[in-house]
Amino acid sequence: MDAATFAAPTPARAHLEALPRLGVGLLYVPSLPRFIREHVDALDYMAIVPDRFWVDDGPGVGPRFRDFDRQVEVLDWVAARKPVVGHSVGLSIGSADLFDVEHVEQVARWQARYGFPWHSDHLSFNRLPGMDAHSEEAGLAIPVPYDREVLDMVAERVRRVREIVPVPFLLENNVYYVDLPGQEMTEPEFLDGLCDRGGCGLLLDIHNVYVNSVNHGFDARAFLAAVDLRNVVEVHIAGGSEMAGMYTDSHAGPVAGPVWDLLDEVVERAPNLCGITFEFEDHYLPALGGHDGVLRELERARQAWARRPAAEG
Repeated sequence: MDAATFAAPTPARAHLEALPRLGVGLLYVPSLPRFIREHVDALDYMAIVPDRFWVDDGPGVGPRFRDFDRQVEVLDWVAARKPVVGHSVGLSIGSADLFDVEHVEQVARWQARYGFPWHSDHLSFNRLPGMDAHSEEAGLAIPVPYDREVLDMVAERVRRVREIVPVPFLLENNVYYVDLPGQEMTEPEFLDGLCDRGGCGLLLDIHNVYVNSVNHGFDARAFLAAVDLRNVVEVHIAGGSEMAGMYTDSHAGPVAGPVWDLLDEVVERAPNLCGITFEFEDHYLPALGGHDGVLRELERARQAWARRPAAEG
C-alpha cells in the first residue's frame, strides 16, 4: 500500500511532527575542519558520529568514555553556530546477546551537551559475544533478518533507548549484499512495523536503497512506494563504487546520479522530513573535487530541499 493512502498519524508518530525542519547538512569527517570554518553558512546543520569523538575503554571501566579533545574543539565551534544531530555507530541494536546501556547513557550525555533535536543509529549489528567478557567487533554493519522475533527484540530496545535519551530516535535502513533465506517480512514491512511498535523514526539512507536495488534487481521506486514515508525524519545521500561485480556503499565521491532522482521523490512525499545529510568517506575528498565539490553537492541537495510541498513552509 502506498504511504499516501495511510490513515491519520498515530500517537507514536506525533513526536516526529514537532521536530524542527533544519534543511541540508553534512556528516562530519576529519578532513573537514577548514571547510567548516570557511563555509559554515553553507550548512543548516552538522551531523556527527559521536563515537568518533571519544575513546571507549569498554563496559564496566570507569570512566569508560574519554573525549578526543582536538576533535571536540571543532565540534564545540560548530555547535555554537549550527544545530548538531547525532548519528551513532556503536549501539549494535541487532546483537541478540548484547544491549549496551552504558553506550546509550553516553549518547544521552552528548544529547544534553549539544542539544541534538534527534539522534540515530543503524538497524544492524556489528558486535558479537567474545570468548571472555568482551564483545568482538565485526568491522561492518551486518543486516538483521526481517522476522517477527527480531522485530520484537529491536522494538523493545528502541523503547529503552527512548526512555534514556529524551529526543526522537531514528534507525537507518541497512545495505545488504546477500539475501537471507526464509525471512518473514519484506524490508518495508519490517521498517513500518518497527516504527509503529517501537515509536522510532526512520533515517532513510537513499543510497542504501539504491545499492540494494542494483545488486538485487528490484525497483527502488517501488521500495519507496511500499515504505511509510511519514516516518522519515532524515535522509542520507552518498555515492558508491563497483567492486568484484557488486555496487558498494563506499561513500565514494559525488552522490550517485539516480539517488538525486529518488531524493526528489522522497522530499515531495515525506511530510516529516527535517534534514538531508550528504556523507562521504574522508579519503574521497579529492574525488569530490575538494571543497568546491562538497559545496556543489550541498547546493544540489538544497535544490531538492526546495521541492518540499508549500505546506511545509
